[in-house]
Amino acid sequence: MNFFEHQAAARRASTRLVVLFALAVIGIVAAVDLVVWMVYGAMPTDPDGSRGSTLGAMVVASLATVAIIGLGSLFRIASLRGGGDQVALQLGGTPVPEDTSDFNLRRLRNVVEEIAIASGVPVPRIYVLEHEQAINAFAAGYSPADAVVAVTRGALDRLNRDELQGVIAHEFSHILNGDMRLNVRLIGVLFGILVLAIIGRKVLQFGRIGGRDNRGAAAVLLAALVAMAIGYIGLFFGRMIKAGVSRSRETLADASAVQFTRQTRGLAGALKKIGGLGEGSRLNDRGDAEEVSHMLFGDGLGLSGLFATHPPLLKRIQALEPSFRGEHMEALQKRWLAAPPNGLEEDLHLGLDSGLSRALPDAGAEVTVTPPMVVAQVATPSSDDYRRADQIVAGIPDALRALAARRDGVMPLLLGLLLADEERLARNQRA
Repeated sequence: MNFFEHQAAARRASTRLVVLFALAVIGIVAAVDLVVWMVYGAMPTDPDGSRGSTLGAMVVASLATVAIIGLGSLFRIASLRGGGDQVALQLGGTPVPEDTSDFNLRRLRNVVEEIAIASGVPVPRIYVLEHEQAINAFAAGYSPADAVVAVTRGALDRLNRDELQGVIAHEFSHILNGDMRLNVRLIGVLFGILVLAIIGRKVLQFGRIGGRDNRGAAAVLLAALVAMAIGYIGLFFGRMIKAGVSRSRETLADASAVQFTRQTRGLAGALKKIGGLGEGSRLNDRGDAEEVSHMLFGDGLGLSGLFATHPPLLKRIQALEPSFRGEHMEALQKRWLAAPPNGLEEDLHLGLDSGLSRALPDAGAEVTVTPPMVVAQVATPSSDDYRRADQIVAGIPDALRALAARRDGVMPLLLGLLLADEERLARNQRA
């Protein structure tokens, strides 16, 4: 797989779609202005300035439409100001403790920490959607500093270590490529467009209850009807564009996951299990699933066509394994229907339970490291970086590792490690 070529193509597609999303909002404002112009144009002309009043009404309508969409968007984004934690909790996520003794959760945390070290980004907070038996995951937040990665219970139970690593690497791509902030903004803009429709619907609903003799009541009801119609039409096209943005970013994330892990087997295996198992990647029927559907690893709603938030599953697998065909998927479905896969059993069979089985340089070996070398490693790990990361983690004393795993303990630990051995320098550093 030429992952650099796939990444470049996905980024170009995403840019075009984001511009299209902005044009859709402009189109909504233009549609409101057109209706205002038609209404005022149908009124009897007044020689003392009907044209000026028309222009004024159009300006007011434009500002009101932009204000409604903007304030609605800001309100929804502000409701997610808690970062990725807010999104994960909204979907019923349970935090994974740093000192968990559960083997499944420990394996998940180890994989996340390894990829974080290898890709040079902070370790995100980790959540599990315990009530979801489908295979899925998502990354959420505004920046790598407040990012979270969440996986479903189905992913923990069904995926082996390589497959789980492929899924987590896919989510790390969303963190590194800025998809999380884009996703939150898309949620906000769509909610702002929906608010325009909701206001129109509420005015119509309560306008009928009010007195019919009020002057201008007909004009208000007409404006409400127009706002509701334009809002829902805008939401229709907005969701369509959102789906297009999501498809391109998912293609980019698949290509980046191959770059991070340097192998296609794990990611392809996870996608095959989504297609081969009855649960697939579809989440339970929850109202929040639609809002975050573009953030998920797999299709969480079962939408297709222009509203599909992910490329076709077979197409994603074939990008990783060109020889894979539809009949192969059917064979997997039949096999797993009789005996569903178990990720932990596969790890034991393949010898993947430890995560480190090959020889590496001695712990005492000295390696010359320069700043450009460190910069070059960020988001571009080589094939042995994950094994090195696992060895680094395993070599840290338990007491220090416990501090390093806690967000309230890692900064004091880091400052303590930076203190010089020479007392005079250490004293100056403390000051």
